[in-house]
Amino acid sequence: MLIGQVILGGITRLTGSGLSITSWDIITGVIPPMNKQEWLDLFELYKNTPQYHKINADFSLKNFKFIYFWEYFHRLWVRALGIIFLIPFIVFIIRRQIDFFLIKRLLLVVALAALTASAGWIMVMSGLVDRPWVNAYKLTLHFLLAVVTIGAMVKCIADVYLMENKPKKGHTRFVMILLVLTAVQLVFAGLMAGMRAGLYYATWPSMNGTFIPDVLLNIDNWTLHNLTNYDRYAFAPALVQFVHRLLAYVILLLTVYFYHKKRNHVHTGAVKWLTVSYFLVVFQVFLGIMTLLKIKIGIPLVYGTLHQLVGVLYVISLLFLYYSLRKKISIWSKKKLP
Repeated sequence: MLIGQVILGGITRLTGSGLSITSWDIITGVIPPMNKQEWLDLFELYKNTPQYHKINADFSLKNFKFIYFWEYFHRLWVRALGIIFLIPFIVFIIRRQIDFFLIKRLLLVVALAALTASAGWIMVMSGLVDRPWVNAYKLTLHFLLAVVTIGAMVKCIADVYLMENKPKKGHTRFVMILLVLTAVQLVFAGLMAGMRAGLYYATWPSMNGTFIPDVLLNIDNWTLHNLTNYDRYAFAPALVQFVHRLLAYVILLLTVYFYHKKRNHVHTGAVKWLTVSYFLVVFQVFLGIMTLLKIKIGIPLVYGTLHQLVGVLYVISLLFLYYSLRKKISIWSKKKLP
C-alpha cells in the first residue's frame, strides 16, 4: 500500500493532476462529484488556480475530469491505507496479540505516514499561489518522507523476522555508504521531478552536447536567487540533473563492485538481497536514460513511473540487505508470532 501510494503520487505529478483538487476534506472528500453541477462547481474552483490561468486555460470539463481522477485516486488511496492499517492495528492491540516491541515500531510508521500526508497538503498549497506547479523543495520533502515511511516499515519487517548474521568487517559499512549516497540521490530525484529538470537536457550521454552544461561553468550563476527561481533560470535544473546523473553512475558502479566482490562472502539471505539490488540498479539506470530519450513534450508517463517505482524498490532492497548483514538484535519475545 505504501509503495502504491508513492507510485500514484508519481503518476499524479506526471499527469499534472496534483492541483486539480483545491481543498482537503478528510471525510466529505471521499465522495466524488455525483452530477454535472458538482463537476462544474469544482471546475470553477480549479479555474482560480495559477495552473489553469498559465497552463491549462484551454481545458474543457473532460480534461479537468482526467486530472481530477488521478488526484482523487491518490487521496482515496491514502484514506484506504489508513483504514486498512489502523483498524487491524487497534484490534490487535486490544486483543493483546502484539507486544510493545512491535507496537512502537508500527506507531512510528503511523506517525511518519501522517507527517507525509501533512507535507503533501503543504506542497499542494504551494502550487495554488503564483506558481502553476508545486514548490520543488516541498515536493522533495513530501517524497523523502514517503520513502522514510517505507523504510520504517522495512525495519519493522526485518526486526520481526530477526534478520541477522555475523557480519564480516566492512560489509555493513559498505552498504551504509550506498544507503547514504542513495539518500542524497533521492533528494536530487525529488528536485528533478519538482523542477521538471529532465525537459532541459533530454539527451544522453551528453547534456545537449556537453558533459558539463555551460550554465554551470559561469561562477556568476551560483546564487541563491537562481536556486529558488528555478522555473525562470536554467541553472538549478542543470545543476540538479548533472548531479543526479553523476550520482547514478557512482551508485551503479559501487553496487556492481560490491556484488561481484562480496557475493561469495555473505550468507544466503544477504546474497538474495544483494542480487536484487544489483539487477534493480542496472534496470534503474536504463530506465533513467530511456526516460530522457523518450521525452517529447513532457516526461513519458510509463518510463517516468517505472523509474520512480524501481528507485523505491532499490532502496527497499538495500535496506533489507543492510538488515540481513547486521549483528543479531535482542529477541523481543520467546513466543511464536501470531
